[in-house]
Amino acid sequence: MSAGRLILWRHGRTAYNADARLQGQIDIPLDDVGHWQAATAAPALLRRRTPARIISSDLVRARETAGYLGALSGVEVELDPRLRERSFGLWEGLTGEEIQAGWPVEFAHWRNHTDPAGVEAEPRRAVAERVLEAVAEHTATLERHDTLVLVAHGAAISTAVNALIGMDAEWRGITGMTNAHWAELVATGPQVEPAWRLTGYNLGPLDASSDWDAGPDRPTSEADTETRDPD
Repeated sequence: MSAGRLILWRHGRTAYNADARLQGQIDIPLDDVGHWQAATAAPALLRRRTPARIISSDLVRARETAGYLGALSGVEVELDPRLRERSFGLWEGLTGEEIQAGWPVEFAHWRNHTDPAGVEAEPRRAVAERVLEAVAEHTATLERHDTLVLVAHGAAISTAVNALIGMDAEWRGITGMTNAHWAELVATGPQVEPAWRLTGYNLGPLDASSDWDAGPDRPTSEADTETRDPD
């Protein structure tokens, strides 16, 4: 047995996203826009796919996002800490400017797509390993016609997608995802490599708002998108 379709859904916006602060594993809730994003995206996702299981990171921003889809679909939300965001160690809670001021060399390495040393950040390969372990375990409980929805985080999702489609965890061809958007993959079948193929990335509602990150009627944020959506 194995699910035939996998959806990786990123949580809605938080105050740290809005302020371009690295969240990592700091446990903060959705802000008002994040709740609107999740409430708007959930029915759009459900119109496309019906989840057989919904499994969320245990961090509150993911749990709150998953709750909207769970309520609409009638599917109980389960939790798995392996779906947590990448830990950014000493940098968590800081803006790009603050990181650059305190760790200029390490910040430059990060911007050049290498794991920063000496700041207690979780290696990308370690993130990929734990998320893929969760994917393998949970897809194995479902049938070929089933869809598994995993609710997670930007860096965790992009790193996992790289690995699922057979790319190295360090590859940066796939980057951070918009809040409350998702990636969709289909299983390729027995003895086929890679085991998953990407059919859509950064998918979301088409009729939600002309400025998704600002909410229904707020001005565009000028925050640093590269820090808001790391890796």
